[in-house]
Amino acid sequence: MAAALVVSFGEMLIDFVPDVPGVSLAESIGFIKAPGGAPANVAVAISKLGGKAAFIGKFGDDEFGHMLVDILRQNGVDDQGVLFDPHARTALAFVTLKSGGEREFMFYRNPSADMLLTEAELNLALIRRAAIFHYGSISLISEPSRSAHLAAMRAAKEASVLCSYDPNVRLPLWPSEEAARDGILSIWEEADFIKVSNDEVAFLTQEDPQSEENVLSLWFEGLKLLIVTDGEKGCRYFTKDFKGSIPGFAVKTIDTTGAGDAFVGALLVSMAKDISLFKVNNEEKLREVLTFANACGAICTTQKGAIPALPTMAAALNLVNTGGSRSFIFHLWRKILHVFHTWFHL
Repeated sequence: MAAALVVSFGEMLIDFVPDVPGVSLAESIGFIKAPGGAPANVAVAISKLGGKAAFIGKFGDDEFGHMLVDILRQNGVDDQGVLFDPHARTALAFVTLKSGGEREFMFYRNPSADMLLTEAELNLALIRRAAIFHYGSISLISEPSRSAHLAAMRAAKEASVLCSYDPNVRLPLWPSEEAARDGILSIWEEADFIKVSNDEVAFLTQEDPQSEENVLSLWFEGLKLLIVTDGEKGCRYFTKDFKGSIPGFAVKTIDTTGAGDAFVGALLVSMAKDISLFKVNNEEKLREVLTFANACGAICTTQKGAIPALPTMAAALNLVNTGGSRSFIFHLWRKILHVFHTWFHL
């Protein structure tokens, strides 16, 4: 079976990560240059897992921009939706790694090229041929990228393309917390699938993220799947027919950058193959896919940077196998291997 296309829309940038974890940006002597940007990370994750991915976004016509597009191409991501702006720079981010691999961001966008993508520049034909259209919230912050984002989403909906939303909250980029909350929620009910982190649930609802009642305040009629991730603790899933949780994997965490994107990529590459995963008779299959997605997210935390750390199918399945201390995972990994081998090698 041929892989169905997932189109990712938004930003791609250079992350500069301190070469010594646990220090501030001012204290850091050196940085490791790593490609990043959540929508692009998802596209590469899908491609590395054997899926078919395309990216729509704008880059500066500079060395960093051309480097990033080359990385997309090298990873098998379709670049028909990519543009270069001769008048703006590619976005940069300095990412401070605190103890445990958690991050703080300092962005350089004044404005960056990704913020200047216009509706007229969109490759709408690429969006319309997708099975899934994936996006975040950063492109909603300012014009003209906000209008381009809304137009792209509208084209996807009109073509019956399923919409996937990972808000990927980055407060330093928004004018205020209230603006971030309002902006993120302004397109909430347009999505078919939503992935949020535990921290993002707390931010969006301003209530306890562990409360199921609070999480379900984010549910709306028409949503097919809501997933809440919580690092090595795993994830919770909600559909209109069933709900549950999947434990995560304990690994030696170095950098959490891109872990959520690895998770989303693993989920979407599976969704593109079997769009019925969220339906009432398929809970066991969804649990298998989410176990695999948890493994992908865990592996991504074991080295610095996002795209360089995105796992292959073999690496993720190996973690599912060696994570056998969780007995149900141990029994499921062979079945998962068979399912993914069938999907991606037909």
